[in-house]
Amino acid sequence: MGLREDLLKSIWHAFTALDVDKSGKVSKSQLKVLSHNLCTVLNVPHDPVALEEHFKDDDEGPVSNQGYMPYLNKFILDKVQDNFNRLDFNRMCWTLCARKNLTKNTLLITDDDAFKIWCIFNFLTEDKYPLTLVTEEIEYLLRKLTEAMGGIWIEERFEDYKIQLNAKQQCLSVWELIELIGTGHFSKGMDRQTLSMGINEVFQELILDVLKQGYMMKKGHRRKNWTERWFVLKPNVLSYFVNENLTEKKGHVMLDGSCCVESLPDKEGKKCLFLIKCSGKSFEISASDKKKKQEWIQAIQTAVNLLRQGLPAPHKEARQKRKELRQKLQAEQEALEQRMKELQTANESKQRELETMRKKLQEDAANAAEEERRRQQTQTELHDRYRTDLEREKMVRQQMEEEVAQKSSELEQYLQRVRELEDMYHRLEESLEDERQARQDEETVRKLQARLLEEEATKRAELENLHLQQQKAISRTEAEKQELEQQRIVKEQALQAAMLQLDQLESERKEALEQYEEVMKKLENAANKTRSWKDKVAQHEGLIRLIQPGSKGPQLITNWGAAAFTEAELNLREKSWQEKKSNATE
Repeated sequence: MGLREDLLKSIWHAFTALDVDKSGKVSKSQLKVLSHNLCTVLNVPHDPVALEEHFKDDDEGPVSNQGYMPYLNKFILDKVQDNFNRLDFNRMCWTLCARKNLTKNTLLITDDDAFKIWCIFNFLTEDKYPLTLVTEEIEYLLRKLTEAMGGIWIEERFEDYKIQLNAKQQCLSVWELIELIGTGHFSKGMDRQTLSMGINEVFQELILDVLKQGYMMKKGHRRKNWTERWFVLKPNVLSYFVNENLTEKKGHVMLDGSCCVESLPDKEGKKCLFLIKCSGKSFEISASDKKKKQEWIQAIQTAVNLLRQGLPAPHKEARQKRKELRQKLQAEQEALEQRMKELQTANESKQRELETMRKKLQEDAANAAEEERRRQQTQTELHDRYRTDLEREKMVRQQMEEEVAQKSSELEQYLQRVRELEDMYHRLEESLEDERQARQDEETVRKLQARLLEEEATKRAELENLHLQQQKAISRTEAEKQELEQQRIVKEQALQAAMLQLDQLESERKEALEQYEEVMKKLENAANKTRSWKDKVAQHEGLIRLIQPGSKGPQLITNWGAAAFTEAELNLREKSWQEKKSNATE
């Protein structure tokens, strides 16, 4: 559906609302206001004189829809660019038509919900005026709404409603659709808030092209902190906001055919991570669970694939397929009706021929009876006179009887042909009835299969979840068992390494003690020698000031006692010990 067709549907509602007396015409003053409002919301330059000049040759009376269309196409729609807010445009047209047609007393929904249903109606209808929604699209919308509300679709209830609808007009106007949904006919047991949320979800999917939305954690590009954002995925952009009210937009990711989505392992305390690479920029995002993570990855990948293939949004493609299927079925129905008409015409022609032949045979029989009567009368009157001709008359009578028998045989053959044609016609009707019944059975089986497939998918999902939980429990038990075994092995290795290191340290301590004792002995000998020399120098040379060793700083103490090692040696020993410890823990 093009932009012009979308705009014309909303404008049609507004024009129809201005037609108060339903004459198909609207006054020029109202059209001026409508045109001005359209130019304003569509960002089109408005020429106030153009409408007067366009209709300067017309009378002063109102203008019809056909008369307004050339002006609308030339001065407004031909100038429209896709640079306006469609919601504002729809809201303006809705405001004009809702005042006249919307009945609020019996509705369970708000004006905003009714507006969203109005927009959805315009999206699902075909380009045929007056706009109506066919049965297939009604069922599609009600199914979507029921799924959005978390309810269960009841096929029998819609079939009953479908029978009632087919008995009337087989389609709904927008105001009938709003009344149908607003009165809660197909949402019994649901409160108003649930109904409103369901309408909003369907509106966002079909009108705003929202493929998926929800809360996720996003890693910042500058501060590298994780912040919770409300993400909204559309076919060409992934936007994120502060909350689901969409009041404060924090940024967006423009999608194209070169984008890709990758799953990431858990890190930095964050789980269910995935990465979006697009235009030289990457975004790290954390989902709430693995199911949400997989759903988001599939949704983003679907949007990227659609951009690569140049395809529209899934709901638009589905709508086009439904439209093509309806057109195909309608063409087949028309062809079947045409064939039936041809067969009926041929049958009527054969009936007329048979009727003509039957009348002719009756006339021949009547003529033969009259002839026989005359012959008998003549034979009675001239019995004596024409005795000699009796045999000849008998022969003539026999010939006449043979002709009558032949005529009767021909009549029987014609009647047999008539019966064969009638039997053929009945068989044809039965074949058509069988074909129609087969189509209905096929549709019923298809719906039953769809329902069974949905139930099977649900059961399979439940079984898969149960299986996954069992597998997780088993894997968690096995993982804990393996982890305990690995911890025991690591502890045993660490204990052995510690024992070896302890033995090594013990030997090193002993060597250090031996070296320390030797150094102490050397120091003691040196001190004794120094004292002896000091006494000798003092005795021989008098007052001489000896050079004394400086004050000793705090000695380095190890687990072996006061060591004679340098600080560099101790650093090397500490570094070696740390490496052995890390190897033991690994």
